[in-house]
Amino acid sequence: MTTDMPARMLRLLSLLQTRREWSGAELSERLGVTVRTVRRDMDRLRELGYPVDSVSGHAGGYRLASGADMPPLLLDDEEAVALAVALRTAAGNVTGFEESALRALAKLEQVLPRRLRAQVAALQQATATVDWGQRGPRADPATLTLLAAACRDHETVTFDYTTRDGSRAPRRVDPHHLVASGGLWYLLAHDTAKNDWRIYRLDRITGPTPTRHRFTPRPGPGADPAAYVADKIAAAPARHRAVATVRAPAETVRRRGWALAARIRAAGPDACTVDCSGDSLTGIAQILTGLGCDYTLDADEAVHDHLRTAARRALDASTG
Repeated sequence: MTTDMPARMLRLLSLLQTRREWSGAELSERLGVTVRTVRRDMDRLRELGYPVDSVSGHAGGYRLASGADMPPLLLDDEEAVALAVALRTAAGNVTGFEESALRALAKLEQVLPRRLRAQVAALQQATATVDWGQRGPRADPATLTLLAAACRDHETVTFDYTTRDGSRAPRRVDPHHLVASGGLWYLLAHDTAKNDWRIYRLDRITGPTPTRHRFTPRPGPGADPAAYVADKIAAAPARHRAVATVRAPAETVRRRGWALAARIRAAGPDACTVDCSGDSLTGIAQILTGLGCDYTLDADEAVHDHLRTAARRALDASTG
């Protein structure tokens, strides 16, 4: 039972920040106090400026709503370390996050206890990010944030979507999961008009709008959303076809090119096929180079032309 009121208030605030909605009975049980005490504590939080909403219903409940200003957050040790490390890498593939992430990190590190500051410093010193300079289109932070909230709250959203051929059409979907892969962000969602699961690239989404319609979550198309999206991306049609028959076991190639795991198929104990098809000729060449084994190639003429040109330039450079 939390008898010290300041400690109880902090515990209550922490609970409100971990879930969208709590019933009075649940909070009463967690804090070891009466429901009446919970109501009084909620009034105290409101007096301190926290936007606490009362939820109507059979049991009643509470939630921390959005207000004019962001209220202070309460983080445990693991959450604080995870947030600091995440902010260090937040610039990844989200346009405009670099400066905002660094400002937030500066504020967080200023108030971190010494023991946690040491953990964060150790993680930062021991890790690094390789920038290959070939990122794809980067996601808009507002779109990413809106869709993440819709996934969490099971809220239907609408948006316009531009397909590979440049056509544009409205969509109404029930968001399920966001997946980052190959420098891009994808939304896995159930399309209400097509009554089927679809994958949408975030950089092709415009005008995402919440509908305030809550849907009942349905089982996803696979146990692992990331694996499902990876398989679908691998199976998607590409501008340039290139399939290599590699003289090495599938497991050996898979360890060398983990990003292509879904495109590697065993062709006997000492051979496999690797589908390197894609929209970028340079990307296909990089994948083939990374195989590290002898192979034969069944590919479009454009792929062969690109490889011949690249090989000739490499040979001229090495003999010149």
